[in-house]
Formats: sequence, C-alpha cells, structure tokens
Amino acid sequence: MLKLKSLHPAVWLSVSALVLALDYITKIWADTTFSYGQSVPVFSWLNWTLAYNTGAAFSFLADAGGWQRWFFVGLAIVVCTGLLIWLWRLPKGSLWLPIAICLLLGGALGNLYDRMLQGYVVDFIHVYWQSWHFPAFNIADMGISVGAVMLIIDSFFLEAKRERSL
Repeated sequence: MLKLKSLHPAVWLSVSALVLALDYITKIWADTTFSYGQSVPVFSWLNWTLAYNTGAAFSFLADAGGWQRWFFVGLAIVVCTGLLIWLWRLPKGSLWLPIAICLLLGGALGNLYDRMLQGYVVDFIHVYWQSWHFPAFNIADMGISVGAVMLIIDSFFLEAKRERSL
C-alpha cells in the first residue's frame, strides 16, 4: 500500500497541476462567459465579476505604466524556482509542507501564465458583505492564499515538531 508520507516530490506536483488546471479552466470560462466588468449574482455574498488585474494582489501597482508586468513575471519565476528547490529538499515523511508548497506553486504558475500571455491576470470571484467588497480574485489566488496560511501554521506549530523528529 502506498503511503502519502513516502511520496516522491514529483508526485506532490500533482497538487500544483490540479490548481493550475482548475485555474486555467475557470479563467477561460469566466473570460468567454462574461463581459469585462459584468457582475452576475450567485449568492447574497458572491458575484462572478470579470476583471483584469495588471498589478499584484489587490491591484497593487496596476497603474504603474507597464513595467510591473515583467517585474511580476520575473518575481514569479524566481519564487517558483525557489519553491521547487524547497520541495525537493524536504525531508522524507513531510506531509503538510509539500502540500502548502505545491498550492503556492500552482497558484503562482496560474497567474504567471496569464501575465506572460496577456499582460494581466483574469479575476472573476467577487466576495462581498453589504457595502464591504473584497477585490476580485481567482483559483490561483486561492491556492496561494491557502498555501500561505498552511506555511504560517507550519512555522508556528509543526516546524519544531518536525525538527525534533529528525
């Protein structure tokens, strides 16, 4: 029987591939189904709203004049390379950390793909409550966010335990 803890790092990359595939498919769906800026209610707290983000998270540097596209492309390539190296160097028996790394990697690759091909990232998930609105985001952003939270949890609660067991 195959044990999750004994998986080769390459197998963990299926988590990244899943995030990347879901991100790609949903972005194509949103881009071909909705017009730019169109907002379609789904629930009382969720709309599908097609937006193009030329900046980083929360549209940071979106109006910077174009240089930010290649800056974020370069940054994403460096981050993805670092994540791959980190994944390959993890001690055997790691479970939580490779999932976190691969969620981050899949999300970073999903947004990198958009940015390289189109110059912007397709966002379409718009969460809100009454007059408060969270900036539109996508599946790649969800992978990055969940992976980042998992890394924080790991650093506070799991890293010391893992180091003691080595």
